[in-house]
Amino acid sequence: MGVSTFQGGVHPYDGKELAMNQPIVEIKPQGLMVYPLSQHIGAPAKPVVSKGDRVLVGQKLAEAGGFVSAPIICSVSGTVKGIEKRMTAGGSIMDSIIVENDQQYEAIPGFGTKRDFKKLSREEIVNIVKEAGIVGLGGAGFPTSVKLAPKDIGRIDYFLVNAAECEPYLTSDYRDMMEMPEKIIGGLKVVLSIFPNAVGKICIEDNKPEAISKLTGMVEKEEKIEVLSLKTKYPQGGERQLIYAVTGRKINSSMLPADAGVIVDNADTMVAIYEAVCETKPLVRKILTVTGDAVAKPGNFRVPLGTNYQEIVDAAGGFKQPPEKIISGGPMMGIPMFRLDVPLAKNSSSILAFLKDPVSAQPATACINCGRCVSACPEKLLPTMLMKAAMKKDMAAYEALYGMECIECGCCAYVCPAKRPLTQAFKEMKRRISAARRASQAAAKKNQEKKDEGKAKEVKKS
Repeated sequence: MGVSTFQGGVHPYDGKELAMNQPIVEIKPQGLMVYPLSQHIGAPAKPVVSKGDRVLVGQKLAEAGGFVSAPIICSVSGTVKGIEKRMTAGGSIMDSIIVENDQQYEAIPGFGTKRDFKKLSREEIVNIVKEAGIVGLGGAGFPTSVKLAPKDIGRIDYFLVNAAECEPYLTSDYRDMMEMPEKIIGGLKVVLSIFPNAVGKICIEDNKPEAISKLTGMVEKEEKIEVLSLKTKYPQGGERQLIYAVTGRKINSSMLPADAGVIVDNADTMVAIYEAVCETKPLVRKILTVTGDAVAKPGNFRVPLGTNYQEIVDAAGGFKQPPEKIISGGPMMGIPMFRLDVPLAKNSSSILAFLKDPVSAQPATACINCGRCVSACPEKLLPTMLMKAAMKKDMAAYEALYGMECIECGCCAYVCPAKRPLTQAFKEMKRRISAARRASQAAAKKNQEKKDEGKAKEVKKS
């Protein structure tokens, strides 16, 4: 059974009052649309359009590049200008399809057609989700169709809708719950039809009583769906923390939730599944929050994928004055930005802008061995020891301390009185170790291929 929360974590100021009561507003972009080919975990998508092609809303621009991948769907009508290198919100440069928006928003035939999921087979539902380009919309971007196709479907007994929205300031999932609860529930019904032994749990932190009340009333007569109220604590919405809080089961970095009989998906992902399966609308939009004390009119927006960040900020009234810090995502796990000339992608979640940057204003000092980071870590790691290994770039020591189990939540850095850049250091070490592992695997594969080639030659000679 679940325990409703987890050990560790922190209680940062949540800042949600800035935007939580602002209804979702639709944005119609004016400028060029930019579609990076990698908006998800896994292989980049492969373009299926060429320069000069006329494209429509709902048309596939790029197909999945592998099993763990996802197509890219056009969110406007217009003309393909080409495929160019463009910067993303994360700061990386990647190949992107550029579309000149004609402002007509002409859609492909059948777009928006109602459809009864009960008349569809399991395979048809999974394929619709795949072809719709749906990925986890909480920020991770894992292809949803892969989640819906585990090795043993019968083993899945929990499907958790992650509506915790534990990151401070973010309120887009809350607005989904208040404005489109029937689509969240509808999407959950769709996925439960795939898993005969599973029950659905809509998991919401208890700082959202209105949403809990609304959804609870709507699922009263549903035998396989329940709304759960969880304690408000960051990172309650972390996948491992959520699974433990609801089911009491534990997973680690070497496991998938499905290995524990659980699948987890974000609330807006449920909306996207419902729209794709029941309304024939592939993923062409993102619901996101634009907020912070530097934003003139904080709010929540429905934005076509590929829209320039600057246009989104302009829709929120722009900035009161130049902010000291802009973040793509939440303040705990988001990525600092130095420019707004980047496109909205599936794995974007919010735009935060602050007049002051308290982090940079307080330089890091020496560790005082207070142990606060150890108490705050939801993974029960030893951040002080991990930091020593990170400073020495000692990958063996970092791995021996279970550093790869770090979920990069930022709790340790948040509570550190010395303001040490713990999370940043751990991210870098995990990247180094992952890169070293890939290089080792590639070398081993190459050596094996040489051995196999040598054996083949010997057999041929004999």
